[in-house]
This record gives sequence, structure tokens and C-alpha cells, in this order.
Amino acid sequence: MKKSIDKKRAAFLDYLQKQRGYSKLTVKSYSETLEEAFKHIEIIDEKKHLLFNLMPYRIHIASLNAKTISKKLSAIRSFVKYLNDNGMQVLLRADESIKVAKTLPKPVSHEHIMEALEKAELQEKLVVLMLYTLGLRISELATLKVEDINGEWIRIIGKGNKERDIPLLESVKKLIDEYLSVFMVKKYLFEKNGERLSENSLRYMITKVFGRVALSVTPHQLRHSYASSLLNSGAPIVDVSELLGHSSMATTQIYTKLGSALKQQNYDKAHPLCKDEK
Repeated sequence: MKKSIDKKRAAFLDYLQKQRGYSKLTVKSYSETLEEAFKHIEIIDEKKHLLFNLMPYRIHIASLNAKTISKKLSAIRSFVKYLNDNGMQVLLRADESIKVAKTLPKPVSHEHIMEALEKAELQEKLVVLMLYTLGLRISELATLKVEDINGEWIRIIGKGNKERDIPLLESVKKLIDEYLSVFMVKKYLFEKNGERLSENSLRYMITKVFGRVALSVTPHQLRHSYASSLLNSGAPIVDVSELLGHSSMATTQIYTKLGSALKQQNYDKAHPLCKDEK
């Protein structure tokens, strides 16, 4: 039975990479989780189906934080769904979900971004603005091709090879044109010696830009800033969800909670009775 599960596991990982378009890093994470899990999961053959009892594994990982446990269980559920979709009947035992507190993202203020851009070089400025005005993931920016930029729109290939079109600001389009006249790229928007810049290279660029104004900023915070700015200015959540490439609006709703938190903070600072209570 173990050999059969191992073969299915290898096929599942191949499916994630080739058909679902998952990154090598994500597939590696799935692989490590499943390898670890099946050292502990109890597999019971109940004739009509297999039963995976997760309790021994859950005891093994009980000391980890809730978010990590939740991710590991999610990987197992995905594998079991794959097995059921491919002719192997499997049921899970002790797979109850872990409640994970959703942390609010920390966007960078528009003023701080503008301050950093004043001291940025051409390529650095374009990297920051592409993240801030398009809400891209760093992986999407790293794989962005010149041919995907078309007039007032830009086509993004997101998670699972899903495509979405995002409007391009005229000022950013002009900056792209200026950049392309200086940097003779062949295929990808951000290249060096004919090879696309890695995600780490782009992250380092962001670190340098904001380090000049004594700020520590990640690429994902710029994506948060994009989302929060749109929602706080009244953009419909369904549109923002589509622009971000979220598979579920529940993910986008985290940003609406952020807006509420900021409103509460502003209320606490502004209302005289709040001041009296402090």
C-alpha cells in the first residue's frame, strides 16, 4: 500500500507543477509536507475505501503554530482530493480545520512611497510603481514579458496560470517606454545579461529604495497598498478581487477589515470623548 501511495504522491506533485502551474518552491513545500505526514498517518483499508487517520500526525505537529498546521492539513486535503478524482476512494479522519487568525496587512502610505521614489533610479522606480499601481505579486513581476504590455492594459499570468488584465496608468506607460529605450531587454521586462531578474533581485531592489528613506518595505506591502487604496476610495470589492487575481473574495475582504481598523484609529484620535477616556 505504501508503494502505491508513494507513486500517487509523485504523480500528484507532477500534476501540481505541469497542470496547475505551481512554482517549484510551492511543489517542494507540498512534497516535504506529504513525505513527513505519511511517516505518521495511519492508513486503514476498509474494503470499499481507504481511511487516512491523521490523528498520529496531528499529535506530531501539535507544537507548531496554527497557521503552519493549517497549511500542512490543506496540503494533505489537496492530495486526498487528487486521489479521489483519480479513482482511489479515500476518507479522512481527524482532519478538523484549525482556526487561524487573519492578520491585517500593513500597507505603505502613499506619501512614503512618493518620498522613496524621489531618490530612486529609473529601474528601481519602475519596479516600485509596477507593484504599487498594478498590485502585482513579486513572482508576477519577475515573469512579466514585454509582449504582455499592450497600450493602456497589461496582461498578467498569475497563480495557476490564470490570466487577468489590469489597466496601466499613462504615467507608468511613459516610464516603461523610457526604461525600454535605456535597457535593451529581449523578452522579460526586467533582465540582466539576457536572463530575467530573479524574485530575490527585485526584492533587494525594493529594500534598497526604501532603505534610503529609513523604511523597511516588502514587495507584498506595496500590493497591500494598492488594494487598500482602491477599497478605501470606494472601488467595488469584486473588481479589486479580480484585479488582484484572488481566487476567492474572502481573501480580498482582509483589506476591507484593514480599512475599518484605520477608521477606528482615526476616530480614536479625533473624537474628543475618546481623548478624555485615555
